[in-house]
Amino acid sequence: MSYAIRAATGGDVAAIEALLRAAFPREAEAALVRQLCIDGDMVLTLVADCEESGALAGVIAFSRMTVDVAGRSVSAVALAPVAIAAGHRGRGLADMLIRTGLRDVGAAGAVLCFVLGDPALYARHGFSADLAGGFASPYAGEHLMAVALHGGAMPCGVRGRADHAAAFSALREVE
Repeated sequence: MSYAIRAATGGDVAAIEALLRAAFPREAEAALVRQLCIDGDMVLTLVADCEESGALAGVIAFSRMTVDVAGRSVSAVALAPVAIAAGHRGRGLADMLIRTGLRDVGAAGAVLCFVLGDPALYARHGFSADLAGGFASPYAGEHLMAVALHGGAMPCGVRGRADHAAAFSALREVE
């Protein structure tokens, strides 16, 4: 199968929500994406359309973060969530969405991207817990990873806070 990756539009909202509800065991991820949009914190949402059927096969979202290094604000985003429809898993679609999304947010000026997830998946894209280490975050630990988007260059200085958008606090309340 082949896929066309594109920026999401308003016409995709219902399909994105349905995909997120089907892909995750709880409604929290669909609610997260909805709230990020309402709050104006969504930076980029990409969708993958199956070229054979026209169906929405995957989605990835990037949202604004507040990050500082050496007391200076650094442009950063959070990758969450990425979801693939059941019939399209195991075909490299998540990797395609992640690569395209990282390229696009980097081109738009983001310096760092953070993710909370499976190290085996995200390490393939340069994410590292070591790079996220030292940032003050309620998600700090082995599953909080970051990647530097401009040739691996990390801003120099003492790492400060790495705060996700407010909508993420609802995820912590559900756990």
